[in-house]
Amino acid sequence: MGIYLDNAATSYPKPEAVYRAVDRFMREIGASSGRGAYRQALLADKVVFSAREALGKLFGIRDASRIVFTSNATESLNLAVKGLLKAGDHVVASSMEHNAVWRPLKRLEAERGIEITVAPCAKDGSLRPEDVIKAIRPNTRLVVMTHASNVTGTLLPVGEVGAAARDRGVLFLVDAAQTAGTCPIDAGTLGIDLLAFTGHKGLFGPTGTGGLYIREGVDLLPFKEGGTGGESILEHQPDHLPDRFEAGTLNISGIAGLLAGVDFILTEGIDRIRGKEKELTGHFLRALEIIPGIEVYGPKDPEKQVGVVSLNISGVMAQDVAYVLDEVYGVMVRSGLHCAPMAHRTIGTIDRGTVRFGIGYFNTIEEIDTMVQALAEIAGKTLTWK
Repeated sequence: MGIYLDNAATSYPKPEAVYRAVDRFMREIGASSGRGAYRQALLADKVVFSAREALGKLFGIRDASRIVFTSNATESLNLAVKGLLKAGDHVVASSMEHNAVWRPLKRLEAERGIEITVAPCAKDGSLRPEDVIKAIRPNTRLVVMTHASNVTGTLLPVGEVGAAARDRGVLFLVDAAQTAGTCPIDAGTLGIDLLAFTGHKGLFGPTGTGGLYIREGVDLLPFKEGGTGGESILEHQPDHLPDRFEAGTLNISGIAGLLAGVDFILTEGIDRIRGKEKELTGHFLRALEIIPGIEVYGPKDPEKQVGVVSLNISGVMAQDVAYVLDEVYGVMVRSGLHCAPMAHRTIGTIDRGTVRFGIGYFNTIEEIDTMVQALAEIAGKTLTWK
């Protein structure tokens, strides 16, 4: 096994408890939740309930029934924007958004006639709250913003924007794909009305898990309809949460793993996890400063970003750097546009993409040093980094 540095895509490895939880559910429980009153079905109910409660504790959400499970952050974001926006509505988004935000908005622009204003971010991915505030109009229904860029790692000012949106009666949707589990998030304090998250990144859960928090009083149309295990006589989806948005059988084995991942975070402490991320990211950024020929994007400050670092090496294509890192040095990273062309236009890399390093909680200083040595050699230099 080499050095895994693609945690911005999917965290790996997971805590041992996550593997055990999925295995235990599949072997010892195996039933659907909300579909029976026998012992194993009730155990499945308990897994889902406990996962909701743990997520509520992590995100400062008192009523955990307001958290609905989805397959990932992309589904959550689609549910939020397509369930909320109507013809004539205006939306403000940042210029660092992922395609999981931008493509649904563009579809609604074409099909429903919504209006979109993009608040411009600086070349390091940072955003001034006043640029969002001045874009708000009388018909603005929603402000949507990534919490941290998946390209540069830049943390955006969700607290300031959330407060401003609430003062103006505008709903605030946050894409927490890169921050859930790695940064403190309190939905109420930050003024978040809708919080989209995925399970397979910082929450240490399996793929195919995620969720959307929907503040009380926010009304969305369901993304899909079907069986919910209760009130089956109704011809329409139930009005109450979470059933209104959880048609069909849930990925309960995945949710069991997600519960174990969230419990791991709550036990370790979010501040400890964030602290290690900053330590590793800072170590990496300081090393990169002394390697000629490497351009680093983003704030280059671990206090202002998550453990995501994008760079390019002069004279070498991004995909070639990623290939050599894997084939020669056993370092696994991602290259390209990372499903976020808006972000690459913002930082000036739309024509070449970047090499992205996603640092996770289980990475080590020794792994960072090995990676730095590899980058120095690829850049045509020999460096001993201590």
